Amino acid sequence: MKIEDMIGQMVWVGFRGTEPSEEVRRLIRDYRVGGVVLFSRNVRTPRQVRTLTDALREIAWEAGHPAPLLVAVDQEGGNVARLRDGFTQFPSAMAMGAMQSPDLVRRAAEVTAEELKVVGIGVNFAPVLDVNVNPENPIIGVRSYGEDPELVARSGEAAVCGYQSKGVAATAKHFPGHGDTSLDTHLALPRVQHPLERLRKVELLPFRRAVDAGVRAVMTTHILFDALDPDLPATISHKILTDLLRGDMGFPGVIITDCLEMKAMDRFWPEAPLMALQAGADVVLISHTYELQVEALKLLRRAAEDGRLPPERISASIDRISLSLIHISEPTRLGMSS
Repeated sequence: MKIEDMIGQMVWVGFRGTEPSEEVRRLIRDYRVGGVVLFSRNVRTPRQVRTLTDALREIAWEAGHPAPLLVAVDQEGGNVARLRDGFTQFPSAMAMGAMQSPDLVRRAAEVTAEELKVVGIGVNFAPVLDVNVNPENPIIGVRSYGEDPELVARSGEAAVCGYQSKGVAATAKHFPGHGDTSLDTHLALPRVQHPLERLRKVELLPFRRAVDAGVRAVMTTHILFDALDPDLPATISHKILTDLLRGDMGFPGVIITDCLEMKAMDRFWPEAPLMALQAGADVVLISHTYELQVEALKLLRRAAEDGRLPPERISASIDRISLSLIHISEPTRLGMSS
C-alpha cells in the first residue's frame, strides 16, 4: 500500500448533499480517504442512502483504493439518529436503560444494524457509554443509559453484541467519559478533576466492559482528565489512548477521534490530527469543512515523509482498521422496496 493510501485510510470525512459532491469525490479519488461519515444532511430515504453509499464505494473502487471504503453514521436512537424516514426509530438510550432489560437493548441494536447493513453502512458510532452523573451536562443527557455505571455497562455490552452480531462495527463513545461535565466539547474544553479511583469505578467501567465484550472501535472525547493527563485532552494524549486504553485495558481495536473541528480541539491544537495519531488513535474524524480535511491530509503526508509519523505507527493502524472494521462492514446484498 502506498503511503498516500495508508494516510488516507486514517482520515474519515463528512460532506454536504444527498449525492456525492465534487469535494468528496476529490477526497476519495485524490486524497485516498478511507471512510465517509453520513449526517442528516446526506439522508432522504433508505433507497437514496443505499444509492449514495454504492456510489461512494464505486468512486473508491474506480480510483484503485486498496481496501473497500468504510461508511459510518451516528445512529444512537432518540434525538441522535441520522436515519429517520423509512427507518425504525428507537427511544433514547436513557429510556432504554430505564427498562432495565439488556435483552431489549440488544434486540434494538440488532434491528438497527440490520437496517444499516441494507443501506450500505458498516460502522455505527454507538453506543454512548458516558455515565450521566452531571445534571448540568449540555450534550449527553438522554443519550446515556443512565447515572448508574453498572447499568450503563450492562446496556453497553448488550448494544455492542447486538450491533456486531448483525455485521455492524460498534463504537463505544466518548472515551474515557463525557458524562460529568457542564461544558459542551463542541464549544469549549472541559476538565474533569476526579481522582483515578473514582474514574475507574464510574467513567471507565462501561468502557472496560465493552472492551471485554469485543467492541470493534472506541471514540475519544476532547476533555482534560487531571488524574490521567493534566496537560492534554484524551484525543491527543498518549497516556490515555496508548498507556490506558491499549495497555491497561487491553483494547486491540480501532481508536477513532471525535470530530476534530469541535472547538475543544480546533481552538487550541492546530496540529491535532497529527497529535491524535501520535498519541495512538487510528482514525481522525473531520466532519464538515473541505479545506480543513485537505489541510489535515497534507499535514499527515508531510509527517509520514519527515518521520514524525513513523512507518510502524502507520502500519499498526492500517492493520487494526483492516482486522476490526473492513472485514465486518460489507453491505448486505439485498433489494429494497422503498
